[in-house]
Amino acid sequence: MSRKIVRLTLDHLDTFATPCRSCLFWELDPVRRDRVEGEAACAAKDAWVSEVLREWGSCGRVALVDDVPVGYLIYAPEAYLPGAAGFPTAPVSPDAVLLTMAYVDPALRGGGLGRMLVQGMARDLVQRGGVAAVEAFGDTAGRSGRHLLPVDFLGSVGFKTHRAHVTTPRMRMDLRMALSWKDEVEAALERLVGVLRPAPKPKPTAPAPKATRG
Repeated sequence: MSRKIVRLTLDHLDTFATPCRSCLFWELDPVRRDRVEGEAACAAKDAWVSEVLREWGSCGRVALVDDVPVGYLIYAPEAYLPGAAGFPTAPVSPDAVLLTMAYVDPALRGGGLGRMLVQGMARDLVQRGGVAAVEAFGDTAGRSGRHLLPVDFLGSVGFKTHRAHVTTPRMRMDLRMALSWKDEVEAALERLVGVLRPAPKPKPTAPAPKATRG
């Protein structure tokens, strides 16, 4: 079974699970959101992704298992996400982008795909530069339908509480720490490989020639 993380494209949107495909909680302010529904909501979602891709760049990652999309996440600067303004722990820090959505097929949860998606996002932002961190509004109570990511999940993939709140803390993952963690893991793997790999046997040396009397 092959697993890989790829950039989000418009073609991927039709693979999003319901209601994520037409959800505009983050992308529109409450007034405009209430006026859009059904097919129009899907079109508005497409338009939002197109705008962000054109003006800012990649804004999501998709997890593929055997080339079939099974998970995704979306992130962008807060300027593109008017829905974020309504939280008591807003606004997002000026040096951070906001992670708004993360989803993995329930049948495949617990296998590390969520962590792979977050690492793919972090790798993208580090390579692009200009962003110091990713933030997210967490959900401490596990309520469904609140458009928030569980605090336990965020904590498990490297986020820490940045601004505390009883129900919706704002959490933050420092990209420098994410990069440092990646380097430390790679260094540890190199050390492990070095321990497991047998040391090369020394080559036999030729005996020194006997001295002759002149």
